[in-house]
Amino acid sequence: MCPSFDLDSIPPREIYVIDTETTGLKGAPEDLVLDIGICRVDLAGGTAEDCYSAVLGYEVDEWNEYLTNAWIFSNSDLTIDDVASAEKSASRVIGDVRRLLRGKNVTSYNTGYDFGKFLYQEPWNMRGWFNECTDIMKSASLVCKIPSPYGYKDYQYPKLEAAYGMITEGDPADLHGKQDHRALSDARAASWIMISMFRNGQYRPRGPPEELF
Repeated sequence: MCPSFDLDSIPPREIYVIDTETTGLKGAPEDLVLDIGICRVDLAGGTAEDCYSAVLGYEVDEWNEYLTNAWIFSNSDLTIDDVASAEKSASRVIGDVRRLLRGKNVTSYNTGYDFGKFLYQEPWNMRGWFNECTDIMKSASLVCKIPSPYGYKDYQYPKLEAAYGMITEGDPADLHGKQDHRALSDARAASWIMISMFRNGQYRPRGPPEELF
């Protein structure tokens, strides 16, 4: 049974920012998490530190064409051989992440994707396991104010690289001008977007981001 936590009982100062790289956009069970990175952010102190990174190991010989031709293999330095020879099996990584995040304040750049399509589904089963904080992407959309190409009233959700360039100063995540589509570096970028917005009164861990504007 998953533990139950009161968000107000845990100081919001420390937030874990997670990023996943996956085989596709459909979500579990069709897609798999291949790479995961987590940063620990001290919002009040304005710091972010790496705290977990792993490639998940799978028996790739059993994969179908959809999985073996995943977008991530053509658009990052992650290879299918990295997955086949990963130091830790997928189940071991899942266990690590569950232990690390139990009862913590956690967010990501697009929680609907990372949490809704993967961490809250089998085999992660983490719904109720941690305290979900405000989606960094949703807050960033109100800062970047990129008009919707379809004429919608709401602003477009900015891509991570675009938000990072518009919101942060001085390349604190050391991206050197290019997103590499690896989980840990993307978690770093998202962490610094959150820190920068928090400093400017544009992000809070709880509540709808719209209430700040």
